[in-house]
Amino acid sequence: MLQQVMTEPGKIIFREIEKPQPKAGEVLVKIMNIGVCGSDIHVYHGKHPFTKYPVTQGHEVSGLVEALGEGVDQFTIGQKVTIQPQVVCGECYPCRHGKYNLCEKLKVMGFQTTGTASEYFAVDAKKVTPLPEDMTLEEGAMIEPLAVAVHAVRRAGDVEGKDICVLGAGPIGNLTAQVAKGLGARKVMITDISDIRLAKAKEVGIDICVNTKDNDFATAFVETFGPDKADVIYDCAGSNITMDQAIQNARKGSTIILVAVFAGLATVDLAVLNDHELDLNTSMMYRNEDYIKAIELVNEGKVQLKPLISKQFAFKDYLEAYHYIDDNRESTMKVIIDVQK
Repeated sequence: MLQQVMTEPGKIIFREIEKPQPKAGEVLVKIMNIGVCGSDIHVYHGKHPFTKYPVTQGHEVSGLVEALGEGVDQFTIGQKVTIQPQVVCGECYPCRHGKYNLCEKLKVMGFQTTGTASEYFAVDAKKVTPLPEDMTLEEGAMIEPLAVAVHAVRRAGDVEGKDICVLGAGPIGNLTAQVAKGLGARKVMITDISDIRLAKAKEVGIDICVNTKDNDFATAFVETFGPDKADVIYDCAGSNITMDQAIQNARKGSTIILVAVFAGLATVDLAVLNDHELDLNTSMMYRNEDYIKAIELVNEGKVQLKPLISKQFAFKDYLEAYHYIDDNRESTMKVIIDVQK
């Protein structure tokens, strides 16, 4: 079978390796679709701090069950599935207390360990999550980033009836805003400096879409939510500009959650954070319950994934996918690799 390998930044080869056989407790998955995310792009450009080369990528994934290892009986051959890419120790404090997304020895497929970018992939059955039969495999490959958004939104607790502001309308920001609405938020505002991304947010039903290059954030914030402002602000852009917008404009005693991987060192105003008793929180990946809720939200029509798919590439055109993303950064939301093409 073919396996993708990024041998160094910007260089991808394909090698022929033996098709794996599932061991006891494993599932062999025929990989169908892989999504390319911002972290993959960092690897492509040699800027991911925790990835060494060579590396086989692929952590946003969908596939079909090909074979079952001994002791695995909860899946059927041909069933649609996705894979949770975390590799955890199961022994550290977070793991022992159900927070394995914070494992002290956390590895992620496609970064610190082999990813799914192969025609077939054998994986622990515990990491395999069934997909509904009426969900497309392209949508299935986007459950992973949607689970990121679900986990992030739920870090603020129950958002039903609350006013939510999302900074950054890229894929994660868009999904965070959709999840907030899907979980019952009263009003959702999203900001960006790209009209294209904001148009996509409007397309999937986000209430208020504001270009902060053309409009003053503080003014738009109060115009949208009134003097009480928002209950929660999610920073899905991860820059000093957006974090400063959040801290300087948040209602006293409200919550800010950093979802994005922050770009460089932060220079935030901790004096205002302290004086306004703001809760500055963070979000890291997801757990199984977030995958289940993500699938549920899509099934119920509360989150739309198809509009976020910008383009699809055949497996051997993996490198072209990166070239396309580099050439169309503003207009690209999600690129999908069709592994079996």
